[in-house]
Amino acid sequence: MSIINKAQIESGVLNMLKVNMGVRPGESILVVGDPPAFPNWSAMGSDELERMLERSLLAKAVAEIAAAQLPENRVEFYAYPAVARSGAEPIAELGERMASADVVIAITNRSLSHTDARQNACLAGARIASMPGFSVRMFEPNGPMNADYREIERISLPVARRLTQATEAGVSSPAGTNIRMSLAGREAIADSGLFVTKGSFGNLPAGESFIAPLEGTAEGQLVVEPGWARGLTELMTVRFHAGLVSEVVGGGAVGDNLRRMLGFSGGEVVMERRNLAELGVGTNAQARPGESLVETEKVMGTVHIAVGDNAHIGGAVTADLHMDFVLPHTVLVLDGETVMADGKLLI
Repeated sequence: MSIINKAQIESGVLNMLKVNMGVRPGESILVVGDPPAFPNWSAMGSDELERMLERSLLAKAVAEIAAAQLPENRVEFYAYPAVARSGAEPIAELGERMASADVVIAITNRSLSHTDARQNACLAGARIASMPGFSVRMFEPNGPMNADYREIERISLPVARRLTQATEAGVSSPAGTNIRMSLAGREAIADSGLFVTKGSFGNLPAGESFIAPLEGTAEGQLVVEPGWARGLTELMTVRFHAGLVSEVVGGGAVGDNLRRMLGFSGGEVVMERRNLAELGVGTNAQARPGESLVETEKVMGTVHIAVGDNAHIGGAVTADLHMDFVLPHTVLVLDGETVMADGKLLI
């Protein structure tokens, strides 16, 4: 486990708090982390356990930097046990603490984005940065947190407007992705990384525009390539019919895990987890593919498609899972107009 050099990340942390979150004197800041619960350690590999613990230590370091450098703000660190998967609800106390804070920095292993805890805190007025899978490198000078977020906003807003205007989307790629879905009546969101208004929320690092496609309409398949999902070493094909995952082919251990979560091979059958939940477009020029999905899905010119919960982004399905699949070199067509070709935005 690497030692976190607070001096090396201090500038990036303060830039996040002041620019991305717009922290003002007197506001309360809550930094949260989710270390693995002790009963789960025996079932986890040492590499996964190390990553989770390091991320929780990073959250603690961020809280310490904030407390030292922002003496006019009340800074609190809160650790809670990690849940089983992204999108599952955390303990009730966390939701209560988030709802009472002005600013929440969630450097977690399991995403809080698609949870009632996050949504209710935003409704109470909290500004929230959800940072699942975040790593120390992202705060460093060449990392995605040092991107020009005003430029990201300039790119993301027109993409979100075009998604909102469209009634149908089609995505294809040289690897074999070919899928269509309806967007009729749905409103897209631009996640530009500037969360300065009351109740605002998004991921950091940021840089995407996304929408919840109409349930029951997705038809086709997406092919996820090695290197574009953590641990994926072979092609994985996810097929959809009537808006639901109908089959998962290949993918090795990653595919096996997905088949279990979706109830195709011994796991619990929860149909809501199979819902095609999101269509997103990456808009951060400094984001790079790698171990962190929250960064990979922001890579400029990629498309990501998620399954599971979309109730927290304007859809109608509530689930205890939200999982994204990132697709490079894509062609995105909206209402017959090509708006992305080979990963290059044409908007």
